[in-house]
Amino acid sequence: MILIVTGASRGIGRATALLAAERGCDVCVNYVRDRAAADAVVTAVESAGRRAIAVRADVGSEHEVVDLFSEVDARLGRVDALVNNAGILDRQTRLEAMTAARLERVFAVNAIGPFLCAREAVRRMSTKHGGRGGAIVNVSSAASRIGSAGEYIDYAASKGALETMTIGLAREVAEEGIRVNAVRAGHIYTEIHASGGEPNRVDRLSPTIPMKRGGDPAEVARAILWLLSDEASYVTGTFLDVTGGR
Repeated sequence: MILIVTGASRGIGRATALLAAERGCDVCVNYVRDRAAADAVVTAVESAGRRAIAVRADVGSEHEVVDLFSEVDARLGRVDALVNNAGILDRQTRLEAMTAARLERVFAVNAIGPFLCAREAVRRMSTKHGGRGGAIVNVSSAASRIGSAGEYIDYAASKGALETMTIGLAREVAEEGIRVNAVRAGHIYTEIHASGGEPNRVDRLSPTIPMKRGGDPAEVARAILWLLSDEASYVTGTFLDVTGGR
């Protein structure tokens, strides 16, 4: 299986790439800034005996997404699976302090980016276009259900858009051999919380989680890999919550 993982240089994306390699996948490690971190993931994948490449692309840019898939075509082969993991958030604030520029950037990466990546994947995977089928997993967030009031309702709304796309696309391409699902991540120990201005946010919120702890990126990765696998062959258009019960 040839797999593209967006935002794979850290956090959930990194964990997904590493677990995919252990399970026999060749991996494209997409990143946007930290080349050294992406190269480290590539090295780890190769150490597991699989092929890997690091490709820089901002998923919020259409031409960069097109170039990303073209590079995978040339260097790894036609993609079989896509994990739309790349995502951003901005500083915690209320709506009245949010600018249009902030909203546009958050939605460009978190919602439009997955649309663009899924479009390119469908063009290659769909039996309608001569493909052999495939699987797409979108990484959403419990924020889509909770709303993240007072912190980043823009991020939550962008994940809501991603979930609606998951349902619609799953129904659109089901008979073309493509399954589309989503994982809702809860409070996971990743670097994204520092982007919102509170690196220790998971620790603060752990008491509100029924399991009383934050999650590890590997726990989300295992859910993603299950949805990509043949074990989930009759699963499409659904959501798997990895939230500790919240």
